[in-house]
Amino acid sequence: MLLTSGQISVAISSTVESPTNSLLVAIFTFLLFLSGYVLQQQTVHSLQAALHPKIAPPPLPSTNPVLVKHFGQPPGHSFYDKYLASNRPKGGWAKAAYVQLVRRHVEVCGAIMGFARLEKEESMAQRIIMYPGEWDVKPQEGQKRDPHIETSRRLLRKAARDFRVMLQPIESIPQAAGSILTAEERYPLTNLLSPHHFNRVIFLQPSGLILDSTPLDLLFTLPMEMPMLGLSAPGPDGERGQPSILLVQPSKEAYQDLVASLPEGAYPDSEFVQRVATESAPIDADFHTRLLAESSQLDAESVADFNATLFLDTTGYIHISDPEPEYDIPRQELVEAMPSGKQARKAWQSVYARFRDARMDICGLDLQPLERPVDQGGGNQDILEELK
Repeated sequence: MLLTSGQISVAISSTVESPTNSLLVAIFTFLLFLSGYVLQQQTVHSLQAALHPKIAPPPLPSTNPVLVKHFGQPPGHSFYDKYLASNRPKGGWAKAAYVQLVRRHVEVCGAIMGFARLEKEESMAQRIIMYPGEWDVKPQEGQKRDPHIETSRRLLRKAARDFRVMLQPIESIPQAAGSILTAEERYPLTNLLSPHHFNRVIFLQPSGLILDSTPLDLLFTLPMEMPMLGLSAPGPDGERGQPSILLVQPSKEAYQDLVASLPEGAYPDSEFVQRVATESAPIDADFHTRLLAESSQLDAESVADFNATLFLDTTGYIHISDPEPEYDIPRQELVEAMPSGKQARKAWQSVYARFRDARMDICGLDLQPLERPVDQGGGNQDILEELK
């Protein structure tokens, strides 16, 4: 059968339109599937948000927004390392230094222990030990030299050789005739303002343990609006105690202003600290991370969720003051000072054990004999029996 020209034209047109219609159907089907998938995912996310709502972390007990911003982070080094990799102190790490002012022989080892930790963790900040210049003076003929001086000088040489510590002797404040000054009065904290060639120095009150130097290094990079800032461990009720960490921007002007404000002829630590603006050291209660802790406040940590291992793993610096860890304290007095909670007591004992071990391993020194009177009466007999 022969087809007319019109019939041939219609057949060709149908053949051409068929693939076009199929393509359009496929496109609209895919778009319909995509819209359904997006709607389904939105529904799933809404259900997840309803079942697991995001709870805002509790506010940090600090009034310094810069500290809150940089220390309100999860534990670990991920944030700190990333921040320190792209942020340096003003003038670079050559202008930032940890400075320890040792005024008594018993403090020398503790300062070196801290610098040994900085060396182990590869802190890029400089390290300085200020010590009495009289320790370098040779005794006159017939004069007996203090045996402790030789031990301190040996340890100072070890710090310079093994832990890259710069040694800086300092002069004593002149004593008036008939007056007797303490070591703290003869070598006051005002010396922290003297290293003018540094832009930022950090002083850690003795005695203590550096458990993690990374958050301490972060303090070098944060802006300061004043030449001196103190950080204290937050108390159980949020109160601020004496600063255990001092951040200082040394300068001649700051030193002159400070000395002019002090009583004439006196440079006591108490007067110095009163002129230091003090903030509570940051703590992230959600992640239990701390820049600073105080051993004497561990009893306040005796709560159900306190974990000794977590505390030791997420704390930067622990200031030890109850009792002084350099001395061989009678067992009864140690028991008196221990926290009552089991986990807090475990953390407290670990801190003292670590201090004693480091003192022996790094300095080759055991604890010093205690020469002050001790009250042997009372207290915590149940804990004493448990420790026997």
